[in-house]
Amino acid sequence: MTKLRTDLVAPKAKKIAKELEKHGDVRIDNYYWLNERENGEVIAYLNKENAYTKVVMKHTENFQKSLFDEMKARIKEDDESVPYKYRGYWYITRFEKGQDYPIYTRKKETLEADEEILFNCNEMAKGLTYFKLGSFAISPDNTKIAFTTDTVSRRQYTIQIKDLKTNEVFSDKIENTTGSCTWANDNETLFYTKKDEVTLRSDKVYNHKIFTDAKDDVLVYFEADETFNTFVYKSKSRKYLIIGSSSTTTSEYRILNADNPNGEFVVFQERVRDLEYNIAHYQDHFYIVNNGDGATNFKLQKTLETQTSRVNWQNVLPYRTDVLIEDIEIFSEYLVINERENGLNNIRIIAWNGSEDYYLPFDGETYTAYVGNNPDFESNVMRYGFNSLTNPSSVIDYNFKTKSKTILKEQEVLGDFDKTKYDSKRLWATARDGEKIPMSIVYKKGIELNGKNPVLQYAYGSYGSTIDPSFSSVRLSLLDRGFIHVICHIRGGEYLGREWYEDGKMLQKMNTFTDFIDCSKFLIEEEYTSEKHLYAMGGSAGGLLMGTIMNLNPELYNGVIAAVPFVDVVTTMLDNTIPLTTGEYDEWGNPNEKKYYDYMKSYSPYDNVVAQDYPNTLITTGLHDSQVQYWEPAKWIAKLRELKTDNNIMLMQTDMTAGHGGASGRFEALKDVALEYAFLLDLENINK
Repeated sequence: MTKLRTDLVAPKAKKIAKELEKHGDVRIDNYYWLNERENGEVIAYLNKENAYTKVVMKHTENFQKSLFDEMKARIKEDDESVPYKYRGYWYITRFEKGQDYPIYTRKKETLEADEEILFNCNEMAKGLTYFKLGSFAISPDNTKIAFTTDTVSRRQYTIQIKDLKTNEVFSDKIENTTGSCTWANDNETLFYTKKDEVTLRSDKVYNHKIFTDAKDDVLVYFEADETFNTFVYKSKSRKYLIIGSSSTTTSEYRILNADNPNGEFVVFQERVRDLEYNIAHYQDHFYIVNNGDGATNFKLQKTLETQTSRVNWQNVLPYRTDVLIEDIEIFSEYLVINERENGLNNIRIIAWNGSEDYYLPFDGETYTAYVGNNPDFESNVMRYGFNSLTNPSSVIDYNFKTKSKTILKEQEVLGDFDKTKYDSKRLWATARDGEKIPMSIVYKKGIELNGKNPVLQYAYGSYGSTIDPSFSSVRLSLLDRGFIHVICHIRGGEYLGREWYEDGKMLQKMNTFTDFIDCSKFLIEEEYTSEKHLYAMGGSAGGLLMGTIMNLNPELYNGVIAAVPFVDVVTTMLDNTIPLTTGEYDEWGNPNEKKYYDYMKSYSPYDNVVAQDYPNTLITTGLHDSQVQYWEPAKWIAKLRELKTDNNIMLMQTDMTAGHGGASGRFEALKDVALEYAFLLDLENINK
């Protein structure tokens, strides 16, 4: 590869000053006009950015192609999932060689039965630049299937229904839904959630009768609070239809017997500010995971199905300050709990009759374990998944009775992959306020701590979302070229429990950014790397993280990749017509209140771009992104280019056909990764 070109003239967005006033504070946004999606000048600008990226990275095109081929070659193309059984049928998802999309199938009673193809997504995607099958729901009598599709990438799904005896797709067509639906027990009634046309907030639950026009569907619930989203599903016991409403910090549920789809949903426990709870049904009780009465890391309680209000909840597993209850799975004879302690996943198994209470054993500190798909309520076998930074994903069946486990499948990594060539460990950096920040790192054996190793430091750090250390065959293309990959479990995530999240949101959000920076300084001080060889990456809210660290400590990083970055925080959070805004007041704060406005403005990447040197930067976005609108990164790069005082590379790649999740095909997405890796490796090559 030759050197990145810095002699080319980058696109320059025109400036149209717009005053934005709030709380007596006036911000001047010169690039506000870029939010006009239908404006031909906007599209032209995005295309110019793409063209510039292509020219600057042209010398890496062959390398990108080889990276793509290398990553693709590790993937078993003719692959299939481990079958699972549900109501008399085995369900299997498979891929065929050379095909981008999955094929969903089932077999009746035995795996030797004839295959019935439910959906061939390769056929469904023909002629489309984007296609996604969101989900499907089988009717209780196994004769009909409701399915959802998105062909734009704005997460607005269309529901249709297919007759599984004739393969006829009914005329029923329901637009602008969330992508999930559930059947009542009469095999004729479907419940689903629609989105607001403008904000895309899921706010309405409808009752649909098959063979009728969607305009005649009955509205059964409207979520009036603009900070809440609503959804509908059926309990694993199949007895109840459940409508949920949730904001960042508060939950509420309504229940209805699934045999009575025309009945009235009844409130389970009315919403109480900051009370979060989830419910699961078993026999004549509901089991409730909740954070009531100061149970920050959640506790498990139960109540009779006829007495569901909070005053009736009784303890099953009391609150423990050092253990986070993440979820539960109910079987006819066993209760399974997903727990997290000191950042590590645990799976706890308790017999309903009280005879057993134990944990599955896991080794190491850089693994991920989770309860998998277990739709069969009566089963004596629990399916779970396990992988680590050095071990490919395994699907495992655990027999409650014999206490034996069977590895049904381990992810096959083609080529010369040998997991013994890699090592991983957990490190702890000390943050500026004294907190210990955990990091999971993976690398090829043989590295020396001499400050010369290239390091890709990754984090997310918002919404309580935990980035667990998991295996990636794609990542091997970096590890095999000497990179160390570091996942920082910073505040704002829930790796160390609920308080870890609370300490990285709202008016404590700055901890998220300084944690990441302090991890960077630790890696440099301990000579894992140096400023010349350190690279940072994050996406969406992790892109906000990237923007902020670039403003605060640009000198620490040789390169940054910001994917679909949320960078114009103040303007976005003041615009309640933008998808997600109102539902996120409990995450970032409501800037209509001055204290949140001021705090938000203090870290918002777009508002804090200044005349200084910035790292080499690659920004990615999607024109149809509904989560982070394309204009945020477009405005950001325009302002960065205007003010930066260096000659470093500043690139933006916009996928003109996709949204927040990128390309829809399983291999098409690897082209995006190849560009990112080529960007990093080219920068590193220059340093040698």
